[in-house]
Amino acid sequence: AAPAGAVAFGVKHTEGVSVDVLFRGRAEPEAVSGAGTRWPLDEGTVLRFSMSRASSEVNDNKVTVSFYADGGKPINQAGVFLTGLGISLDVDADRDGVVEKNSPNKASWAWGPEGHGAILLVSCDKEFP
Repeated sequence: AAPAGAVAFGVKHTEGVSVDVLFRGRAEPEAVSGAGTRWPLDEGTVLRFSMSRASSEVNDNKVTVSFYADGGKPINQAGVFLTGLGISLDVDADRDGVVEKNSPNKASWAWGPEGHGAILLVSCDKEFP
């Protein structure tokens, strides 16, 4: 998706986003830590974005990729807005009738009337072919 004539790229991102550059043939990704770093535009190069927390509003994070020609002349930019969604399984983990977001009993299980931990029933049948 790079514009014609582009030989390198740079990445900027907001604080809530982590970006790694993965190069073909390398096992370890290179973290994008700040603006100003440029990488060669090679086939098989992949940008991987992630967010470690939920957004406070829609489209509150952004990743911008700048493309450069020989000699470092900027050609174009592409950007994507990101919204991080927080997903949590909130359960009555201590079985007292109250669903708590941060119950310490969510991470373990104990059997019996004084037990704790979530009881999760999963439907794995195929209702719709």
